[in-house]
Amino acid sequence: MKRELPYFNVNHSFGGNQDWFRDPMMRLGGCGAAAACDVCINAALHHNLVHLYPYEIQNLCKEDYIKFAMKMKPYLKPRLQGIDTLELLIDGFNHYLNDVGDKNLELTGCHGDVSVEEAFQKVKDQIDQGIAIPFLLLKHKGSKFKDLVWHWFMLVGYEERDDGAYIKIGTYGKSHWLPFGELWATGFERKGGMVLVDYNESE
Repeated sequence: MKRELPYFNVNHSFGGNQDWFRDPMMRLGGCGAAAACDVCINAALHHNLVHLYPYEIQNLCKEDYIKFAMKMKPYLKPRLQGIDTLELLIDGFNHYLNDVGDKNLELTGCHGDVSVEEAFQKVKDQIDQGIAIPFLLLKHKGSKFKDLVWHWFMLVGYEERDDGAYIKIGTYGKSHWLPFGELWATGFERKGGMVLVDYNESE
């Protein structure tokens, strides 16, 4: 079984790209804000929740994405330790949703200490509903994940293969397939996890 979200492109970029940000602090630590932006764009484009994105959803462009990220910055601004818990992202994102009058989205955390089987089932449930998933990776002992350490990125697909479960991620304007079991088993006591998004579509 393989499922991939249609997701979105900005110019030739898969999703948004934190490297575009002109604000040095956002370029360094704006991944949480970028994740929230990507959730909003995906929901506006594919689920008719157009109030979540303040620009032309059918004409996505780099400049509007940068402006949107700066609108999100006050809610999920970079900080010394980063947005290093699910609760910090949920709290900041909820403030943005409240300010734009949203009554559709409900955010909950799936912490990294749940079993890999339970976590992957939640991934499948979300992707099957067309919902992109913000994922927080803190530390990881696997060298293949070194570029994702202390970073928020998006889960946008899954595949069940003979050698296990894989997930498709989007970050820095590119997509990659990764083994989910290895990603989930960080080897550290302190873990990140996923922010799950449930919403009712507008009439």
